[in-house]
Amino acid sequence: MTRPSKALIDLDALRHNYTRMREMHGGRALAVVKANAYGHGALKCAQALSGIADGFAVAFAAEALELRMGGIHKPVLLLEGCFDQDELLQASHQDLWIAVHQESQLQMIEQTTLPAKSLHAWLKIDSGMHRAGFNPDQVKQAYARLAACPAVAAITFMTHFARADEPDQLATAKQIKVFDDATAGLPGDRSLSNSGAIIAWTDARRDWARPGIVLYGADPMPSNNHGLIPVMTLQSKVFAIKTIAPGESLGYGGTFVAERPTRVGLVAIGYADGYPRIAPTGTPIAVDGQLTRTIGRVSMDMLTVDLTDLPEQGIGASIECWGRQIDVNLVAKAAGTISYELLCNVKRVPRVYIGD
Repeated sequence: MTRPSKALIDLDALRHNYTRMREMHGGRALAVVKANAYGHGALKCAQALSGIADGFAVAFAAEALELRMGGIHKPVLLLEGCFDQDELLQASHQDLWIAVHQESQLQMIEQTTLPAKSLHAWLKIDSGMHRAGFNPDQVKQAYARLAACPAVAAITFMTHFARADEPDQLATAKQIKVFDDATAGLPGDRSLSNSGAIIAWTDARRDWARPGIVLYGADPMPSNNHGLIPVMTLQSKVFAIKTIAPGESLGYGGTFVAERPTRVGLVAIGYADGYPRIAPTGTPIAVDGQLTRTIGRVSMDMLTVDLTDLPEQGIGASIECWGRQIDVNLVAKAAGTISYELLCNVKRVPRVYIGD
């Protein structure tokens, strides 16, 4: 018998989410498929979007080469840029777009012999996140140096927001102004909007959007309905039943102690599959479409659910850890983390694609 845990990936939902975000933003959009498409499978997701996406974004060159070798010929942006000269040559050869966010990368372009007009550089400005990017007062000089490089065919300006998913904060408005002031009068496309900004910041909607987590239906502001559909459903089944008496503990550490006769369902999925170990008792979970809770500590290969009030559900009952019914954001909140981490951590379970 095959272990019943799996990650169901709905490619129709992925296409819906991309189209929804592109229409909301206007202009063009790079589908962000870094980190194995946030755990969903980068090549399969890129192939599913290849007919509608304007291009793709990944973190680094190896991720881009997987797409190229898989038949993806649309633009692919390296968000971290190139780490060495070999990658720069590879980017030129494979027609990859590259972020340029620090002096060493700029010098590398100036000092490497490359075919004329073979690079599309995305000049990154640190508008306030203070992680990567040229300081605002360096932008005009960096632009002039890039424009003087024979290999550079086009320059797009980009920045990244620290708090775009907090629409009541002024930090994003400040970053937009810093970016606009730093790039004023310089020709070239602009790219400001990440997932949160597409939804919440109309002032940030420019030439290119970079939808990431929203592609996968995990709303960065889940209190509002933005028309997103979860792409991944993490599933398993109950494979054993046990009843424990009041006062008896359950699982490692005995963290759950029954207050009444408790019917326990043992589920074939655990933290080795990507379900968070620190998800506490009470984390929502669905059994045959009915809501219940996890109880006890999540193990490497198994977790336990409360079936006391679900007398009809037994061995073979289907489990949804997250998906259409259980919002991955709720599981993430219970575990003290974010949906990004949960989705990226899914492993060992097979991915089953529908809507291909």
